[in-house]
Amino acid sequence: MTLVKVADNAMQAKQEIERLESQGYDRDEIYLFAHDKDVEKNLADTFDTETAGVGEQGLFGSMKNVVNKRGDELRSEMEAVGISQKEAAEYEEILDTGKLVLLAKK
Repeated sequence: MTLVKVADNAMQAKQEIERLESQGYDRDEIYLFAHDKDVEKNLADTFDTETAGVGEQGLFGSMKNVVNKRGDELRSEMEAVGISQKEAAEYEEILDTGKLVLLAKK
């Protein structure tokens, strides 16, 4: 099962990550998503969390995302981490508003 948290900003994301850790999740089990790819990478590096990559999506999925629009890429990555297509679409809309989405998966 994948647990989903939404944060309004980086500070809230940090607090959510710490809560997830207190619930037994390791940082390599927490995935951070942001609509802006650079923001996503910088925050994931800062908080030592994961971003979805080849390991979660497989080689074909990762290669496909090279040509996808960012929204398509985000939905595909979130599905690869463990949420449904419908949920991924809903959370991608949340990302469009500038919020951050955290997915935690054991």
